[in-house]
Amino acid sequence: MLKPSFLAASVSLILASAPAFTFKAHASSSQSPELKPEVIEVTGTRRSLRSIAESTVPVDIISLDEINSSGQLELSQVLTTLIPSFNFPNSQLADGTDHARPAVLRGLAPDHTLVLVNGKRRHSSALLNLNGTVGRGSSAVDLNMIPTAAIKRIEVLRDGAAAQYGSDAIAGVINIVLKDADEGGSLNFTYGKYDTQMAGAKQLERVYQGDDGELAFELGEDRRISDGNTGTLSGNVGLPLGNNGFVHLSAEMRNKAPSNRSGFDPRAQYAKDDAGNFDPREFDAERYNHRFGKADIEDVAFFYNAGYDLSDTLSLYSFGSYSEREGNSGGFFRRPQDGRNVVEIYPNGFLPQITTQVDDFAVAAGITSHTAGWDLDSSFNYGRSQFSFGVTNSLNTSMGAKSPTDFDNGDLVYDQLTLNFDAKNSIDLGLYEEVFITVGAEYRNESYQIKVGEEASYLTVLDAQGIPVAAGGAQVMAGFSPASAVDESRHNIAVFTELDTYLTAKWNLVAAARFEDYSDFGSTLTGKLATRYEFNDALSFRGAISTGFRAPSLAQSTYKSVSTVFENGIPNEVGLFPVDTPAAQALGAKALDAEESINFTAGFIYTHDAFSFTVDAYRIDIDDRIVLSENLSGDAVEDILKSAGEHNVQRVRYFTNAIDSRTQGVDIVATYSFDLSTLGELSLSAALNLNDTEVTHVKDNPAELAALGDEYQYFARREIARFEDGTPKDKLNLVVTWQYQDWTATLKATRYGETTDSSSTVEKDEVLDAKWITDLEVAYQMTQQWRIAVGANNLFDQYPQDTVGNIGFSNFNQIFPYSAFSAYNTDGRFVYAKASFNF
Repeated sequence: MLKPSFLAASVSLILASAPAFTFKAHASSSQSPELKPEVIEVTGTRRSLRSIAESTVPVDIISLDEINSSGQLELSQVLTTLIPSFNFPNSQLADGTDHARPAVLRGLAPDHTLVLVNGKRRHSSALLNLNGTVGRGSSAVDLNMIPTAAIKRIEVLRDGAAAQYGSDAIAGVINIVLKDADEGGSLNFTYGKYDTQMAGAKQLERVYQGDDGELAFELGEDRRISDGNTGTLSGNVGLPLGNNGFVHLSAEMRNKAPSNRSGFDPRAQYAKDDAGNFDPREFDAERYNHRFGKADIEDVAFFYNAGYDLSDTLSLYSFGSYSEREGNSGGFFRRPQDGRNVVEIYPNGFLPQITTQVDDFAVAAGITSHTAGWDLDSSFNYGRSQFSFGVTNSLNTSMGAKSPTDFDNGDLVYDQLTLNFDAKNSIDLGLYEEVFITVGAEYRNESYQIKVGEEASYLTVLDAQGIPVAAGGAQVMAGFSPASAVDESRHNIAVFTELDTYLTAKWNLVAAARFEDYSDFGSTLTGKLATRYEFNDALSFRGAISTGFRAPSLAQSTYKSVSTVFENGIPNEVGLFPVDTPAAQALGAKALDAEESINFTAGFIYTHDAFSFTVDAYRIDIDDRIVLSENLSGDAVEDILKSAGEHNVQRVRYFTNAIDSRTQGVDIVATYSFDLSTLGELSLSAALNLNDTEVTHVKDNPAELAALGDEYQYFARREIARFEDGTPKDKLNLVVTWQYQDWTATLKATRYGETTDSSSTVEKDEVLDAKWITDLEVAYQMTQQWRIAVGANNLFDQYPQDTVGNIGFSNFNQIFPYSAFSAYNTDGRFVYAKASFNF
């Protein structure tokens, strides 16, 4: 359970600390950062004191002001409205993914982006995304576990950086820089809700029997909804540690009620009598019986950031976090007449719900020193994510009327320990400028566990012949059985170096190399070469070429589950097996290898007075991408599984290095500021991303599958289309900020390009048209301390086209009126108000 006392204690500490400071409108740079050249930590080089314009690769800096002017609820939503190549795809009815949605950069997988906090690697979530969403088969860092109250700025490197930072940095790097002021702070409260009309989804007014003897429905106007009430309370405070140090504390609590954008269920809920007459309850049944929307989420998070100078040349630092999340989301409604229902328990059917408890902990500490001209940094960094699953309002059908209705399904646990050392110095090699050199080493140990749930959550009751009597395990999501239990670990060691120098007054060159050796799949060597040439004071050209890699995650290497799935009334045991198990190997699974990439970037920067314009083109080729295979089934597959010892499994899937891909595109960013004299100041920005991903090669079926015939494909058309068309091929962000005296108005318009909800055939694909989403916030600075704001996200209440009129209409087009592959939220207009107190 969440602990309200945790946040209360944190906020009480902040409030209690407030009188110790002189109230100021802007107590420190962390309270009111400006977009000025400062120390940028993620620029493709470890050289300090580099501005954005001097970087050899494209970097976005998101300031605290930009974060605070957004009415978005989570960090991932903030980034998607400000960075065109960053997307936070929608997710509905996708089990744990509804509770921890993954984000993507440059259309690549969520685990192709490395996330750092204060320049140190952040651990990933324990969740493995297994459903048919963007990011299927990936494990990624849960950005929304990091509260915006703790953030000073965000640095986004849009270029491959595996040679500098290691695995996962194929698409780029996101560095979260924590607040570090030793005084001042803030308290913030936001409250909002959805106020919307569902385009194309009509309100059901009446159910009756039509002239043809079937159910008929009287419909009204598009359905009006007010839900998703959300409250966020956050605070942060900076405190001195003696005369030589600081500690900055941040806490945040967010409570998000669920949203529901389901349509009505047109199916007959109850079985007809022997004469073929409808059950009298049919006409009064609850037809809005699904939950198609955002999960019910409660978040609590606490962060600290601290530093202390022991002397002029020796300093200590530490930062850490603890976060909790409780979630609840709906599955598919089981009708009263459904074979998966037990009418003695649920005479009117039931909506099974997935519950989650996520506990996330991280701590880092290190020491920096300056010795004999070298800047040294030694640190350790530990992170742990535990994702606990439960099911409520459900049953185990095979247990009949004796089934419990609530289940503990078990846990996923991932932890990561990183030890890091690097040394920096400048060496005179007789060039135009001294060469800035970095050398370092890193050790990382990871472990992954699947903990067994209670027996009723996975049990399948068998008859005398050993055949399941009905669907086993908890309905909506079976628990982890003893056969699924996993406790695996691995380690890797890396050494790296980086050289940065000016060959002339205008020509900068950066070179980096990294060697890593993993205990489970071997070693890899990556390199990077980046350069920038200053043509004149206004115009610079830059470019980079690099190789990269992404190691298979422990979850991809070790995850195992077996569950009962009914199709057309027939039970099927479906297994996800690691590649080293006999069942997977018998169907062609091979040991996973690292993904390998080549990344090209080229562009220019033009700045003149208040105008800035950058263009960066890129191409990313990835070989041996790790994907989840199709569900392999059929008599021949069952025979092979039996020979491998899996006598009760009918279908199987596994991870495989099945495809190669090419992603190419261009980022264009322009900013301009106007001084309107007596009318204030106006700032404009436009950012465009054009992006195209192509699966360039699908490897031939392994011999074990090829021998079964062409109908057995281990990676087929639907998943290929999701890679190529599941995220927008173009995205445009426009932002206008007008400041006049104590008033600030921010208008954001984002155009999401076309996406496709793919199917097994082109004819069944659902193409989602491009759409503009507009956000508006108006803020007033009442006093030096108090600021209030009101706003609306998706101001004009836009939805993707509804599914009700789709070709090949089914009942589920009516129940779920919008595609879950929408690039933006399918919840409609969100209105909110905010109050902030700075001290």
